Amino acid sequence: MDLNTLYRTVIMDNYKNPKNKGLKKTDDYHFVHLNNPSCGDDMNVEIKIEDGVVKEVYHDGHGCSICCSSASVMSETITGHKVEEALALCQDFFDMVKGEEPKYEEELGEAIAYMGVRDFPARIKCATLSWKAVEQAINEVTKDGNK
Repeated sequence: MDLNTLYRTVIMDNYKNPKNKGLKKTDDYHFVHLNNPSCGDDMNVEIKIEDGVVKEVYHDGHGCSICCSSASVMSETITGHKVEEALALCQDFFDMVKGEEPKYEEELGEAIAYMGVRDFPARIKCATLSWKAVEQAINEVTKDGNK
């Protein structure tokens, strides 16, 4: 199996069987909604941060396979990291899909599957929508001193 086939498999598996899908809708979670009006992708993210660590990330929304599968992978990738590490992983993901080599390849795990998005600039927003939402959520929570 070549690398591109493996990456497509990861994307389709996370699209068909998303992890951490569904919102808790309780006060323990910080909610962020983002959308991409140019293509119709729409994503909701909830995050729970305790003692400076991302304890849980949930997502729900609709859109293309890249957008929805990326949310699943993001939720698994970010969970369990300190907020600073989570933000660094978000930035590394953004840089990677824009063509840079990832700095934290091992920590990105399955998110490496989206490296090929760099060849399709119109799909970068699809891949990054949930990552932008979780980045915003972390920044809002930590700005408010609720970490």
